[in-house]
Amino acid sequence: MIAETVCSAVAVAGLGIAAVTAYRKRFLSAARLAAYSLVPLGLVMTGAVEWVVDTAFSPTAWAGFGVLGGAWLLFMTTRAIERRSGGTRKERKAAEAARREAVAPAASAPSLGGTARPAQTAAPQQPKKGAAAGGEDFSDIEAILKKHGI
Repeated sequence: MIAETVCSAVAVAGLGIAAVTAYRKRFLSAARLAAYSLVPLGLVMTGAVEWVVDTAFSPTAWAGFGVLGGAWLLFMTTRAIERRSGGTRKERKAAEAARREAVAPAASAPSLGGTARPAQTAAPQQPKKGAAAGGEDFSDIEAILKKHGI
């Protein structure tokens, strides 16, 4: 009874504020305030407030919420363990068998063919200062890049 009275008073106060806001030519804000203030009134009229109050003070309802929370906790724990362990035993055996079949027998040994890499020189060849590669001089671009630390 008290909750319904409080919700009705909040709705009337909100509609009063919406009327003042509309009087100040702020119609969009007034409409939004009216919508918000009609929600508690609608909840009172549908009986939702009475249901919430009865549920909030019912030990059976709180026990039910506890049971639902425990079920959710068990469900999430088992999912986390399943993900960490890689699934059930049957799933792991099937995955391992598929992994063994997918690998070619000779693929595990690296190929050390007869071609060897040529030895790299200690210092790469540097172009002469006077002659640039391709006829272009990039010294000014290099200076800008060095200036910016690139």
